[in-house]
Amino acid sequence: MPEHLSIPQLAGVAVLALAAAVVWVMCLTRVLRRGPGGGRYGASGWRSGRRADLAAFPVLPAPSVLSALPAQRQAGPQLESVELTPAEEDAFAGLVRRFGAGG
Repeated sequence: MPEHLSIPQLAGVAVLALAAAVVWVMCLTRVLRRGPGGGRYGASGWRSGRRADLAAFPVLPAPSVLSALPAQRQAGPQLESVELTPAEEDAFAGLVRRFGAGG
């Protein structure tokens, strides 16, 4: 425990960190629940302030992928290669021997 901080200061930092974690989890849950259509409830649902019949809203199936994250590339980057001259190959071999020997 740092000597220059009092117990109330440390408790305040812990409370702020906990509150930030709770807000982050709530936001993440909201983003992940939001399906490809942009929302779970229709315009007449809870977001408009009126209580709607819950049977009118179908339960969305869980997405097979996280729709909030961008799609990954299917192919990796192109591999590059450079032709080395014989002197460069010898220098590289010398470096490999030097680093392989631990020195």
